[in-house]
Amino acid sequence: MPQQRTLARLDALAWILIYGGLLALVLGIASHDETVVGGWSLSVVGVVAAVAGVVLIVVRARLTPRN
Repeated sequence: MPQQRTLARLDALAWILIYGGLLALVLGIASHDETVVGGWSLSVVGVVAAVAGVVLIVVRARLTPRN
């Protein structure tokens, strides 16, 4: 049973990964014209980060807080 502080950190990390990943995805798509390899790399890293954030939200939903 995790404490409230641990759950709050997990929530923050999940949303940082989601929003940061989506930002990286958009920047990767925007930079495809300048550097194809860099654009694809940034896009893939962004998608992986966003998916990791979604997985953390699922994990957080399954945890029950300790009072």
